[in-house]
Amino acid sequence: QVQLVESGGGLVQAGGSLRLSCAASGRTFSSYNMGWFRQAPGKEREFVAAIRWSGDITYYADSVKGRFTISRDNAKNTVYLQMNSLKPEDTAVYYCAAKYYNGRNYHSFPYEYDYWGQGTQVTVSS
Repeated sequence: QVQLVESGGGLVQAGGSLRLSCAASGRTFSSYNMGWFRQAPGKEREFVAAIRWSGDITYYADSVKGRFTISRDNAKNTVYLQMNSLKPEDTAVYYCAAKYYNGRNYHSFPYEYDYWGQGTQVTVSS
């Protein structure tokens, strides 16, 4: 069992930055690939970024490539999402998710993940 708790959301102006954190419970965090998703009102949950359990392979949605960076610190059981050059269309609830490593380097669909956090709101004003 893994429990995930996101933090770091808030209100920011367009062009600004935020760093989200996702703290995981348990002693096997390094056995999990991690991902970030977001969901805007009235829209489906969409993939943002993913990182392999080892931290050496990352994958991004085209909409955030070059602006967002996913990273992890296995010693701290935490995954991060650094968001720069934020746009109003980045406004959403952001969720982190964990997938037990099964040999694949990353996962980009919500149904693939085993555990989810409760989400943190990010609002970007124009």
